[in-house]
Amino acid sequence: MRILIVEDEIKTADYLHKGLSESGYTVDVVHDGLLARERILEGHFDLFILDVMVPGMDGWQLLQFIRSRWQTPVLFLTARDAVAYRVRGLELGADDYLIKPFSFVELLARVRTLLRRGPPREVHLFRASDLELDVLQRRVVRQGQVIHLTNREFALLHLLISHENEVLSRTHIASQVWNMNFDSDTNVVDVAIRRLRSKIDEPFDMRLIHTVRGMGYCLGSNPVSTMP
Repeated sequence: MRILIVEDEIKTADYLHKGLSESGYTVDVVHDGLLARERILEGHFDLFILDVMVPGMDGWQLLQFIRSRWQTPVLFLTARDAVAYRVRGLELGADDYLIKPFSFVELLARVRTLLRRGPPREVHLFRASDLELDVLQRRVVRQGQVIHLTNREFALLHLLISHENEVLSRTHIASQVWNMNFDSDTNVVDVAIRRLRSKIDEPFDMRLIHTVRGMGYCLGSNPVSTMP
């Protein structure tokens, strides 16, 4: 079992790393939320232990990022002990909330309980602004209007929305949607994006699919350095 700890207090992070490693877990530690986001994208974890107030990307934002893609168990470990904080954490999708200072024995018991819950469920409902995609029902809705897509268009939209606000290269898109590597001169991805835009974006006021010059495409409501 592999655990990622996101904690900017060095002594606390070292204490957790030592204790959980000695308990038989593989433990990674990062002290910054943005670095944690990169580490999460790079590898598989069975549990996340998050502090709320970490630099770069706070625990709330990190939890929302995790829940937009996975249902991996999340334990908040923080000095923020107000009821409002605990409620917010649970409403955003945290599985447990432990207040500092804490007993390691209690922490370990909670870790074991979370890891016994079984494999994480795949996310089947995605939302970006006013766009919603339901994987199980294969249904796409924007502003209350059902949008009919081909299987390939649905797969392309699923890829984009599951990486909201991330720039995906044409090569990556082709490998995921078409299961192929392709010559950089081939415009299959560009054509597919245009067709998808004609259904997802053009009938509506706000564009969600954006071209990032020299890099690829992204889906999101707040693009940076993009072309229409």
